[in-house]
Amino acid sequence: MKLFEAIDARHEEIARFRPFSDGNLLEQIRAFYRLEVTWSSNAIEGSSYTLSETKVLLEDGLTAGGKPLAHALAAEGHARAWDYMFSLLHADAVSEENLLFMHGLLQGLENNAVSGSYRKAPVFVTGSRHVPPDFRLVPGAMKRLVEGQGRLFAKCHPVAAAAKFHKELAFIHPFADGNGRIARLAMNCLLVQRGFLPVSIPPVLRQIYIESLERAHVSDADFIALVARAEYEAQKDFLRMLKESGARPHGADAPAGPEEGPASWTPESGPESRMPER
Repeated sequence: MKLFEAIDARHEEIARFRPFSDGNLLEQIRAFYRLEVTWSSNAIEGSSYTLSETKVLLEDGLTAGGKPLAHALAAEGHARAWDYMFSLLHADAVSEENLLFMHGLLQGLENNAVSGSYRKAPVFVTGSRHVPPDFRLVPGAMKRLVEGQGRLFAKCHPVAAAAKFHKELAFIHPFADGNGRIARLAMNCLLVQRGFLPVSIPPVLRQIYIESLERAHVSDADFIALVARAEYEAQKDFLRMLKESGARPHGADAPAGPEEGPASWTPESGPESRMPER
């Protein structure tokens, strides 16, 4: 089964459980993704906080001994930005104001970044041959990106469209710092708005993630495939949590979706044929 077909099958299976009647379960699931995505997104950016240290910080307010204060601030700021992102659940797009507000919630920024503001100077991406546009072109580029969301989602599978939005935002590199975190938050916002699950890029895939994003200047197939696989894995975990909690689909007993799907798929296995346009 192709990856996007497997994602759609899982999406339909999850839909049978909606609306979720157990408010406590829903809150636990939201807290799970808040922690997981905050930890992984900051880890990709070099944070030394472990998952358990991030959990203690967000739930109990206790910083980890011997760890930089900036890493604690980054976790707290990302968690606040995540909460704001979730407040946009019932919209169908993200605006420039949304992106700037999310960026304004980040903490521990470097490179003299001003929270909630586009950069006012040239920027270079370490390890990339791509040079982001001149800072004077950033407002126009962001305006075109945001205004093009409707066309993007009309053309592509929702998961592919969200990944493409992430890619384009990262290429514009509108902020002096925090671009990766905002790009991933924006991607997850677009996914959640369409009933898909937020995705987490585990730190162990950091190099693959960075390399696929760099290759996306030529072809974004590998990058989209990486995001799609992350969505598929998130769906599997979500269904497992639902079933372990005792939740049952609404209506008549519905057949379960595919148990394993494309288990052998990897970003290197030629995803070009798996990127269908709608």
